[in-house]
Parts: sequence; C-alpha cells; structure tokens
Amino acid sequence: MDFQGTIIKESLSDIGVLKECTILRTDTSPVTEKSATPWLDHWTLHRVKISEDSAERTAGILSKTLDYSHGSAWYADFKNDAWHYIIFKGKIFKVPRKNEEAYREAKAYGLSLGIPEYQLISPKNI
Repeated sequence: MDFQGTIIKESLSDIGVLKECTILRTDTSPVTEKSATPWLDHWTLHRVKISEDSAERTAGILSKTLDYSHGSAWYADFKNDAWHYIIFKGKIFKVPRKNEEAYREAKAYGLSLGIPEYQLISPKNI
C-alpha cells in the first residue's frame, strides 16, 4: 500500500529527493512568527505519494537531506493505513499507526530538537 505525506521544499538541502515521490498537489503557506523560520517568507508544501517499495529508501534520503543549517530542525512524514514514517535528520521513526507510545517517543524527539509542539505529530491527530 502506497504512502502519502507532506514534504516542505524549504526543509530540504537537496530537492532531488522529490524525484522519489509523486507530487499530488503543491500549496504555499506564509511564514508567521509562530512558524519559527524567520529566514523564509513562505513554505512550499508538496503533498506526495511514495510507493511501498521505495518507502525505506525515501525515508533514508530525507533523513540525510533535511536542512538544519539555520539552527532550526525540520521533519517530514508519510503514512499508509499500517505504518507512519516520521523522519528527522539522522533519525527515522517507523511507527505502527495504532502505537500511541511510539508516537509519543517521536514527538518527544522532535521537541528535544526545538520543533514547536503544534507542528509535531501527536497521537491525537494521527
């Protein structure tokens, strides 16, 4: 079963990873103070589909290309009915969709990197 998720173009140091995905839709979102990315004026959000066969490889590429050079951390995620990949630079969580504890661990990791809580995946909104 294919995966779907959102990748923020501005979060990537190399946009080549987008070639691993099928882009379903692209939207832009203005950056606000709450976004915690003052060097940007907008985010480009790509809604993507990733084949089950390439999910592990795509997660690995994302984990290497998330851009932390501005002192802020990013993450990307994609999911299907069974699994949810939550990807940080150098760390990948492959979470069974019904495992709330695993979601809490991924969220705690994101918080430890300084990602604003409202931006992180929560068991309440899976």
